[in-house]
Amino acid sequence: MNTMTLWHISGWGFAALAFAALLVGFSKTAVSGANTVSLAVFAAVLPARASTGILLPVLITGDVLAVLTYRRHAHWPTLWRLFPAVAAGVVAGTLFLMWADDGIVRTSIGAILLLMAGVTLWRRRTPDAARAPEAVTTRTGRAKARSYGVLGGFTTMVANAGGPVMSMYLLSAGFRKLGFLGTSAFFFLIVNVSKVPFSAGLGLIDGRSLLLDAALAVFVVPGALFGKWAVKRINQRLFEQLVIAATIVGGVQLLLR
Repeated sequence: MNTMTLWHISGWGFAALAFAALLVGFSKTAVSGANTVSLAVFAAVLPARASTGILLPVLITGDVLAVLTYRRHAHWPTLWRLFPAVAAGVVAGTLFLMWADDGIVRTSIGAILLLMAGVTLWRRRTPDAARAPEAVTTRTGRAKARSYGVLGGFTTMVANAGGPVMSMYLLSAGFRKLGFLGTSAFFFLIVNVSKVPFSAGLGLIDGRSLLLDAALAVFVVPGALFGKWAVKRINQRLFEQLVIAATIVGGVQLLLR
């Protein structure tokens, strides 16, 4: 069956999804968190609940491209400390999706994103705001990693919106641009792949959705290539400002939708 007919997508609707897929590629190799705009576009064009399952393979495509681009810059001690907490967050998010409606999900995620952005901006005003990634080895660092990990797992499961949460964590932990991108690339590839069985079990991924994903994945590639070109021309301060701005915009979008 024709995918366009199957989902009753107009030409303009598919163009919007294609642009959102291109933005996914850009966010994965340049400004993490910018794909919250993609989340909003998918939810506007497609049924809100189904959109999360359709977006997931598109995100994984971007994750693979990001890993290939920044694989040498990942900080694995941070990743190992995050994964157990993220797993707990994914399970909690799955349970939450079993009963929460779209309105509750959007409001919850939007509020969390704005809270994380506010905390990060406040921390950056203090003298110790610029820390090295190794700070996660301290007791405070471990506690922060667990807190952000649970929130990241929860938000990525219920709305594919874990990017801004983890962006705020990596910025607050003192990651520089390439370390930030390399660590987040591996993080989201592993986490998003692990979400596939949960999403399939909830009926959010099936053969029909994968047909649409195959058509949209093509547009992720030029977005990722453009992001790789652009990130070399963005200084650290501007990079951090763009990440925070994207997070705030994403949070406001979720609250207003």
